[in-house]
Amino acid sequence: MSKSLFDKVWDSHVVRNIEDGPDVLYIDRHLIHEVTSPVAFVGLESRGLNVLYPKRTFAVADHNTPTINQHLPVKDPLSANQLKTLENNANKYGISHWGLGHQNNGIVHVVGPENGITLPGATIVCGDSHTSTHGAFGAIAFGIGTSEVEMVLTSQCIMQPKPKKMRISVNGTLNKGVTPKDVGLYIIAQLTTSGATGYFVEYAGDVFENMTMEGRMTVCNLSIEMGARGGMVAPDEKTFDYIKGRAKTPKGADWDKAMAYWKTLKTDDDAVFDKELSFDAGNIEPMITYGTNPGMGIGISNTIPSADVVEGGKATYDKSLAYMGYAENDQMIGKKIDYVFIGSCTNGRIEDFRAFASIVKGRQKADNVTAWLVPGSHVVEAKIKEEGLLDIFEEAGFVLREPGCSACLAMNDDKVPAGKYAVSTSNRNFEGRQGPGSRTLLASPLVAAAAAVTGEVTDPRDLL
Repeated sequence: MSKSLFDKVWDSHVVRNIEDGPDVLYIDRHLIHEVTSPVAFVGLESRGLNVLYPKRTFAVADHNTPTINQHLPVKDPLSANQLKTLENNANKYGISHWGLGHQNNGIVHVVGPENGITLPGATIVCGDSHTSTHGAFGAIAFGIGTSEVEMVLTSQCIMQPKPKKMRISVNGTLNKGVTPKDVGLYIIAQLTTSGATGYFVEYAGDVFENMTMEGRMTVCNLSIEMGARGGMVAPDEKTFDYIKGRAKTPKGADWDKAMAYWKTLKTDDDAVFDKELSFDAGNIEPMITYGTNPGMGIGISNTIPSADVVEGGKATYDKSLAYMGYAENDQMIGKKIDYVFIGSCTNGRIEDFRAFASIVKGRQKADNVTAWLVPGSHVVEAKIKEEGLLDIFEEAGFVLREPGCSACLAMNDDKVPAGKYAVSTSNRNFEGRQGPGSRTLLASPLVAAAAAVTGEVTDPRDLL
């Protein structure tokens, strides 16, 4: 029987199939952080249970971590308590812990791949919706709730209904200035934020085959923003080259054995999907959002659409535009902005900072812009310095911060003030997402860089 990549990985991990119910799915890797794990550990404690396989669980502090002065005690008492609780729980149950100050610390979805925790054909979960990032390696990766975190800690399994399968193909050649982030935002704009609900997506076609691993991570990261359970790309030579030799990857004969399996992880030619979509790469330009969900995005040269062509009804649309201070048919180019944020599990990798540097090199940060440049890990931070990118940033008037989730969801001090506009390379632009009353424009590192040096929404193709 022909199978998709998703079928091959899912079916090989089913411990038990419950008739007319969910599958009991074995989990290879469990990532935890300080926000969604404390209550799960309280559940273990109250029931007198242990962590079944502590070596398959990896604890990383990222959501609450400050991005300046990480060598000092954390000021916010709630954040400090959550960080300490994660450390205590990890130590109690024998779980690897990369806390604040650890050389491997960073955003959980950045450090997982960096350290070879993320492998092809694996099942990976975390109490965080953007776990879908790891699907770039041909893994089934998805976010789970706190009660499910407890379930995985105690049993290394989870009960899940098998999602339907969708394949999204993008073929052709990307235009100048179009990045993987733009591909992801374009697909979400076409499908809306609910268009892939109930599905697990496989990304296929020329564009994804030619994309770097970091680019694939960006697209898979955004899968959740169109309602999908997750997204994945079939592993290939780029995948194997990326993971080879990393700390947690197989070595020697184990590597050869793993490779023999990993090379089988591709969709059979005659496999059937529940839904197939195809897009032309030539139709994609640098994207930017104008509303309060990731599906409200347009090509940067376009105008804000009228309510009659947008999903959700006029009242909802009007409310969104009122919150943003925009109107139908407005041009996005030229809109004034106040903040720029580059970072997050979507765009906090070295390629993102290289792209940002390609625009700001030889230019100066606009006086009206506050910029937060936040690497996704200490490894990324080190590469920024090694490659001379830090010199470019500093000469242009930018300051590099320390790793963490930062202004993606503003659970630390990196909050955009009410009414201010932020061009952000993160993944969500909901009302107040980056701080109460803040207004977020999602975009690529190139669009963010162009805004940072001009002080307004600017087409990066004009500066490249």
